[in-house]
Amino acid sequence: MSYRRSQYVHGATEGLPQHATQRLNRGAGKERGFFTSDLTVNEYVLLHQAGFKPLGLVMGTSMYQIGYQRAGWTQNTEMDVLTQAMYTARELAITRMEEEADVLGADGIVGVRLEVIRHAWGAAMAEFMAVGTAVMAESPGQWKSAGGRPFTSDLSCQDFWTLLRSGHRPLALVMGTCVYHVAHRGLGQWFKQAFRNAEMVNFTQALYDARELALDRMQEEALGVDSDGIVGVTIQARTYGWDAHVIEYFAVGTAVTGQHAAEPIPSPNFIISLNDPLRSKIVRSAPTATASDGGASAAVSGGE
Repeated sequence: MSYRRSQYVHGATEGLPQHATQRLNRGAGKERGFFTSDLTVNEYVLLHQAGFKPLGLVMGTSMYQIGYQRAGWTQNTEMDVLTQAMYTARELAITRMEEEADVLGADGIVGVRLEVIRHAWGAAMAEFMAVGTAVMAESPGQWKSAGGRPFTSDLSCQDFWTLLRSGHRPLALVMGTCVYHVAHRGLGQWFKQAFRNAEMVNFTQALYDARELALDRMQEEALGVDSDGIVGVTIQARTYGWDAHVIEYFAVGTAVTGQHAAEPIPSPNFIISLNDPLRSKIVRSAPTATASDGGASAAVSGGE
């Protein structure tokens, strides 16, 4: 089974619906530079300081049927059918997001987020969605990845700005996944370990192995784009409504390279925020009820 991105075809729009192409072409045709984005105001300003301008909000989606696989009750094993489904569906969503960025003539996509959504009308299905803001460099340069693929990154614009100032640039959002069945304990094992302090070795090894497989596949993706390393790595663990002993570990980060002219990096500054902190709510409990008031009790909450 393959856990690497598929071959990229620059300019392809096969997976895009007609309305998506119309929306993107309408935005790209505006001479006044109209755009949409999910950037905060601070990120928008920092993006311009980094030498990029936003082109538009881009997304890709894939509604995917997740197959069935059975594992032994006392067996630690990867559910490779489910693993492949989770990887392929995300890969399709990311590729379609990149195709939307191509329509806008983007150099890359920043602030990418990946979501998995379960709908009530499809118990065995899930929607995989990738969303980000397509950007273009304001000065000429080689920003795209190999094959003309727009660079992708899940870094915030603050981290994106810092990365560029340090002489690095993002190459691709890289990911690795592993769906794993954690063995149940047998009755005899439960009796031996009940009421004792003891490491649950089979559980430890299962979770350890699943994380390592996810990290290894993410690293393999990064090596495939000739990166120097991965920054901003996060590891998520979710069950998505499967059996309680079936869990997915998903590792994701931004592959970077240092092949970019560095600017002098300013020293960090100490900043005191003038924003008021959020006012906390105070929960007050009512006095304990007595027999004279019928035994009723209540809790009252309020804010300052």
